[in-house]
Amino acid sequence: MGLVLRVGFKYVGGTMSHDPLAQIDQNVLEMIEQSPVGAVPHTPTYQDALRRLTHTHQVYHSADHKDGYVTVHSLSAKPVFHAQNLESLLAGKITFDALEADTSIFSRYVKSLPAELQAKAEAVREKVVAGRIHHRNKPGNEDVHDPLHTLFLVPGGGANPGLAGNYLYGSIFEINDEAGSPWSVQIHDSIDGMSSCTAATQAEALEKLQEVLASAPFLLSELDALDFQTN
Repeated sequence: MGLVLRVGFKYVGGTMSHDPLAQIDQNVLEMIEQSPVGAVPHTPTYQDALRRLTHTHQVYHSADHKDGYVTVHSLSAKPVFHAQNLESLLAGKITFDALEADTSIFSRYVKSLPAELQAKAEAVREKVVAGRIHHRNKPGNEDVHDPLHTLFLVPGGGANPGLAGNYLYGSIFEINDEAGSPWSVQIHDSIDGMSSCTAATQAEALEKLQEVLASAPFLLSELDALDFQTN
């Protein structure tokens, strides 16, 4: 349903204010949703409305159509993707290493896309489903394990558009270092935009993940409200 800091959003239940500018903004929202490429006429009135809607985070640049846009309203209907057995982990029924594999999560995301976008999504599989960092046990460190990691994808955008279908991708993972084993939650757009935060424990990281999933769709910059830092 989106982060609560998206104030000024007027596209609710099909109702509109009688403010003339609000009516124009509503027309532009409907144009974007009805256009197959999210296009808006290049006239001053419509472009001014587009700037207002972009400023209030009601529309994002489209990841699928150059110079096109997508509304938060339409993104709100898209599913989020995470390990299917995440609830079992949260309920204490399984351990973290039993979560659905990242490759499987990514495959479900690809399958959800229109056929014409699936090849574009597959092209970034290797980037998104990153190889895990492996540790070499040293004498006396037989209990050291590979860092735990799980992938998720949510609708949204960043400094750059998201992946195909207007998705951001992220992960929560264990940081095994000399100081202990804190956790990180990172979310990326399609190029180099990223928001991240750290957590002291696995439980805190999973709580942050749930906040992120419940807040989608969003821009990476909006995650500042959840104590993320955006590059």
